[in-house]
Amino acid sequence: MMLQKSILQLLLLSILSGLVFASADANIKVGSKKFTESVILGEIISQHLSSHGIAAVHQDQLGGTRLLWKALLGGDIDIYPDYSGTIIHEILQAEDIDNHAELKSALEKTGVLMANPLGFNNTYALGVSQATAQKYQLRKISDLKNLPDLRFGFTNEFMDREDGWPSLRNYYQLPQKTVRGLDHDLAYKGLEAESIDLIDLYSTDAEIAYYQLHILDDDLKHFPEYSAVILYRAELEDRNPQIKSLLAQLSGSISNTEMVRMNSAVKLDGNSEALVAHNFLKQKFNVSSLVENSTLLSRLLKTGSEHLLLVILSLSAAILVAIPLGIWGARSPAAGQIILSTVGIIQTIPSLALLVFMIPLLGIGGPPALVALFLYSLLPIVRNTLSGLSDIPLDIRESALALGLPPAARLKLVEIPLATRSILAGIKTSAVINVGTATLGALIGAGGFGQPILTGIRLDDTGLILEGAIPAAVLALLVQWGFDLLERLILSPGLQISQESHS
Repeated sequence: MMLQKSILQLLLLSILSGLVFASADANIKVGSKKFTESVILGEIISQHLSSHGIAAVHQDQLGGTRLLWKALLGGDIDIYPDYSGTIIHEILQAEDIDNHAELKSALEKTGVLMANPLGFNNTYALGVSQATAQKYQLRKISDLKNLPDLRFGFTNEFMDREDGWPSLRNYYQLPQKTVRGLDHDLAYKGLEAESIDLIDLYSTDAEIAYYQLHILDDDLKHFPEYSAVILYRAELEDRNPQIKSLLAQLSGSISNTEMVRMNSAVKLDGNSEALVAHNFLKQKFNVSSLVENSTLLSRLLKTGSEHLLLVILSLSAAILVAIPLGIWGARSPAAGQIILSTVGIIQTIPSLALLVFMIPLLGIGGPPALVALFLYSLLPIVRNTLSGLSDIPLDIRESALALGLPPAARLKLVEIPLATRSILAGIKTSAVINVGTATLGALIGAGGFGQPILTGIRLDDTGLILEGAIPAAVLALLVQWGFDLLERLILSPGLQISQESHS
């Protein structure tokens, strides 16, 4: 009964978290990938809709192509910007698509509509430093065939895409073996530090001019056209008849030069994506959208509350489930081995992988992050509850039996009080781990202190990274000190003296 009640409470907490994290007041949810240009375009779309009276919220930096596409199909987002080449070669690679008309038709079969191109082509390219280009006389991609020792650093998505490294390597018969995957924004740093020799680029990247990179000519024409487009769910036109015409207004409005300029305004000049989008809409359509001028305090309050909510809800659910599991395991050694093995296996799953596993079931945002954090919190609490109860001296157990206490009374009056210190230690360990792991929730739109860290990495802004890292570290320390204080308040003086005498 106790376990059933705990599971019911967990379900109620999950429902509550869904309500808390959902943007119920927003009619339209606009998504964007985790690179600057996509975030800018997401801001332009959401601000453009808002300026015409349609409530829209921008869920930025949600991950890569597959994640956004699944979120669109699942209804977790309604609109997001993408690129024609990416859609053809990564999303609809099984289809035989040669032009935009065929692409639109293929998308419609999935319940997704595509607005006409925004006006610029952000194709893939390969870049090297000027020094590397001069040293090896590099002018075109074919020149790489004679340089097997060059070190390549590609974005993780490019490493696996159908139109990325695998096909590029085969298309040009490239012999290089030292090829590593890394974050796109960190690749430029690696090139500057000379730890890698060549990286993949987006042709509208602001860093190309900043680092004075040499772009290799795609002499065999491997890379297709990557026209920027807007994808949206077909049912939006029923909910908001204005959607089609409003998105059509953005078609053809952004040139390559303008996109490079906007990327530079964010990456090099330090402006926010929201402000850059606001300025673009003001100049292009003479409309003013609302841009929030956030302060450090307001950002800390927002990310801090999101982070605390993730930690408190997931840890509370873990306590409600893990302690009964630990009690069950202490009562039955066979069950205990199965329980410990199960939660131990869960603990070995990489946190990012677990977050991705949750998305098909729960979508993006708070709920999948909460479930992942809940699962990671189980092992320390289960293990410490089980060991705390199992380590109670035999003479004490026999005394409780001699007094005629029934099992429930023995558990409540004798065993749980004696195991409290061990149980609290498990909860404390879970809480501290939870605080750190919760920063990964930002990768799927759950917010928290991971949001400024993610943005700081993308923009190469140490201040933003520290804005998330320092509060997360401080919170972990406060949690640990808080549990130390709670332990002194809860434990009886006799148990504290007994524990201290054993230490």
